[in-house]
Amino acid sequence: MARLKVASLFCGCGGMDLGITGGFSFLDTDYPRSAFDIVYAVDNDEYCTKIYNANFDHKCMVKDVREIIASQIPDFDVLVGGFPCQSFSISAQNPPRLGYKDERGMLFFEMVKILKAKRPRAFIAENVKGILSANNKKAFPMILSEFSEAGYHVQYYLVNASKFGVPQKRERVIIIGFRDLQDQKNFLFSHYIPHSSVLGDVIDNEENDNEELYFSDRAVAGMLAVREKMNKGRAQNLDEPCNTISAHLAKVSLNSTDPVLMIGNRYRRFSTREAARIQSFPDSFVLDVVSAVRQYKAIGNAVPPVLMWHIANSLQRAFEVTDGEYDAKAPAASPYFFFPQYEGMQGCLFEQEPSYGTPLST
Repeated sequence: MARLKVASLFCGCGGMDLGITGGFSFLDTDYPRSAFDIVYAVDNDEYCTKIYNANFDHKCMVKDVREIIASQIPDFDVLVGGFPCQSFSISAQNPPRLGYKDERGMLFFEMVKILKAKRPRAFIAENVKGILSANNKKAFPMILSEFSEAGYHVQYYLVNASKFGVPQKRERVIIIGFRDLQDQKNFLFSHYIPHSSVLGDVIDNEENDNEELYFSDRAVAGMLAVREKMNKGRAQNLDEPCNTISAHLAKVSLNSTDPVLMIGNRYRRFSTREAARIQSFPDSFVLDVVSAVRQYKAIGNAVPPVLMWHIANSLQRAFEVTDGEYDAKAPAASPYFFFPQYEGMQGCLFEQEPSYGTPLST
């Protein structure tokens, strides 16, 4: 099919953009090049941008999304981005409206503003699982409503990245909107992977000799004085996907909820490359253009490329079916409804009564 143009907001170090463009390998699996090309990328973090620009031919601008003039963005077919969700508020007016507590909350509305101005064929927004319960579960339906009022048919999925070939139990909300109803009807997000990658697949045993990664005896003694065992199983099992890694990997504490490794009777944090692998970045992805602290932050905030590749692949297929360029019949099953047989994925159309489903099994 014809090449499809993508504009990327809040692109970070490029996990979402690598996934949507494809053309990489991870754990001996190839993720082929897609029909998507990034034509516009922006992030306000100069360090993430340095990593991004070391890995992509197209370059990311260091820019505040609020400074973007929509008319100056090149035309594009798909808008992607993961907006901050910590700062929403609900007004007391009748009916209630979505607002924001501080400047971070404004960024979501900038994404909506660009959708209204540019009218791309589709958008993909990514966020943390907590967005479902934000403001006593009042914010999320309003977020969907804002997207809907921008002229899009909206649906969302709660996905566990470990069910898609990522060695990490990372739960994220994916919101997808379509300008045209036929594209939505042809969208079937069913690329469930029946086997999981595990933490042991991505650990570098040579790093077990790196003393800089180990916690001091004093830190371990302090942790043991509080509890006999690591809380919530944070010492990870190499035979399972890793628990979710975060942006503060460089400052991991034994008394925190961050995953760590237990080597013999000692505890260590992950190296930056191990953390990148846990997020499903290929080893060819360049990281060392910024400090290790900045690498950890960028990696921890990223969207796993392998997860995003599956989403993008489903989106491309929907476009191909709509445009008559797909060589197989469109699926008979409605793509609107979430498929409970796919463990690790749930969602619904916004046009239905919003349902958050049952907690995912891990």
